[in-house]
Amino acid sequence: MAQFSEEAPINRLPIMGLHEKLRKFHHHQRSPCQRILGVLSMSTDEYRKTSLFATGSFDLDFPIPDLIGKTEILTEEHREKLCSHLPARAEGYSWSLIFSTSQHGFALNSLYRKMARLESPVLIVIEDTEHNVFGALTSCSLHVSDHFYGTGESLLYKFNPSFKVFHWTGENMYFIKGNMESLSIGAGDGRFGLWLDGDLNQGRSQQCSTYGNEPLAPQEDFVIKTLECWAFV
Repeated sequence: MAQFSEEAPINRLPIMGLHEKLRKFHHHQRSPCQRILGVLSMSTDEYRKTSLFATGSFDLDFPIPDLIGKTEILTEEHREKLCSHLPARAEGYSWSLIFSTSQHGFALNSLYRKMARLESPVLIVIEDTEHNVFGALTSCSLHVSDHFYGTGESLLYKFNPSFKVFHWTGENMYFIKGNMESLSIGAGDGRFGLWLDGDLNQGRSQQCSTYGNEPLAPQEDFVIKTLECWAFV
């Protein structure tokens, strides 16, 4: 699906230290596409029919949902813009803070623990050390898996320098995959729409075929200042 945007140019500046982690991650991902897709119960065509138009049409005159928990990132403007891109099943619910690096520490395994037994889409909100705000909406809670999971409700977004949302293109079904060492959202040709290390310290965002996105931060590699995860319950 086409992107929603308000425009912006992109610059890139690599951060040293990520390359070895990414090399190891790529090494463990080398399995045939058919093997990955085989674990999913729906065909690509079925996903397209059920997911490409699953984003809700949130009425912007409707009150912005309440936050249950304190945010260090989201402003009212952020919430208003994101509301119109939520899947229909997330509309009308309060946003509940499930995980925050400020409260729960910088560890991916802590994030997974906080989402155990959670049944809700998840909004990931990241602020990097350069004060850029971006993230992802996943169709389900995050967990360790040896294959990709999720549906076409998932998306990527960025606020800087202008607001853009990147929906599923239908090119592949590499929505979400994670282990204790890293989490990736969107992939293709060795590139990741959003990749986070196990310490929730460093990340990378590249153009990927899953979402047809631009890098979410001005620099392809970034350092996380704060990360929050919100559920709709």
